[in-house]
Amino acid sequence: MIGAVNMMSSLLEQLKQYTTVVADTGDFRQMEEYAPQDATTNPSLILSAAKVPEYRPVLDAVVTAYRNSPLSGEKLAAELMNKVIVSFGLEILKRIPGRVSSEVDARLSFDTAGTISKAHEMMALYEKAGIPRERVLIKIASTWEGIRAAEVLEKEGIHCNLTLLFSAVQAAACAEAGVRLISPFVGRILDWYKKNTEEEYTAETDPGVLSVRNIFHYYKKYGYPVQIMGASFRNTGEILALAGCDLLTISPQLLGELATAQGSLQRSLDAADSATMDLTRIPADELSFRFLLNEDAMATEKTAEGIRRFAADIRKLEQLLLQLHSSL
Repeated sequence: MIGAVNMMSSLLEQLKQYTTVVADTGDFRQMEEYAPQDATTNPSLILSAAKVPEYRPVLDAVVTAYRNSPLSGEKLAAELMNKVIVSFGLEILKRIPGRVSSEVDARLSFDTAGTISKAHEMMALYEKAGIPRERVLIKIASTWEGIRAAEVLEKEGIHCNLTLLFSAVQAAACAEAGVRLISPFVGRILDWYKKNTEEEYTAETDPGVLSVRNIFHYYKKYGYPVQIMGASFRNTGEILALAGCDLLTISPQLLGELATAQGSLQRSLDAADSATMDLTRIPADELSFRFLLNEDAMATEKTAEGIRRFAADIRKLEQLLLQLHSSL
């Protein structure tokens, strides 16, 4: 362990000394409570928030604006989805000093051109509302096609957050593509190993924690400027074991636990340690990417599962929006 902070403050406040804390929620009320720098959303979080009465005015405003739209069916649903995602993003940006991550439709995860087009649509809505590009990250699944889309968008000045990332080869390909930020998933990796092994894991042996630590040191050793944002945590132990990571996106429940917990927090990750580590370069061409990802059963299964889940929640949110529109 490297360094320690003990200022009789909460573990959350101590964590902020080493790592940028990001709120992983669509509930913008909680932004003010935990004062994160950035915030991330996804279709599942927005769907959950959309069911809360306090947020119904956001949906109602979007649907009402399309009361007399000539669009219908899939085209109307797509327009409403874009507007809702950005509307939640705009509300979040009122409450944080940094950036919001807004996710591209997961059904475009294997469609490079479609992903680029959707990102353009979302960014145009943010810019129309007066939000500069530096305050928005477009979330894209870490498929080969998604990474290629991010490479194009980054060159246009549209910065990306590559999500559903479970393996070193995905991280290497993102780095070579010049993306702004990646979100390696911790808890979902642990879920897979707990299901497929009979082992018990501590924070120090947690395979999700070890995966993020490896990516962190790989990036720092080879000088990649990509920001690493650990995501998808199952407990505070995983979070504290990654103190020193560039960013960590944390659910309101775990933010609450950290805000009330006391103790001395030690830094676990420091770029100064990376240079001496024996880390082999990972090939990031398409053939290597597809083969190495296929060789990793956990990463293959969790990436596919994540895309399916997000796509299912997008369909549910679209259905809700169309129902509200039809009731006008």
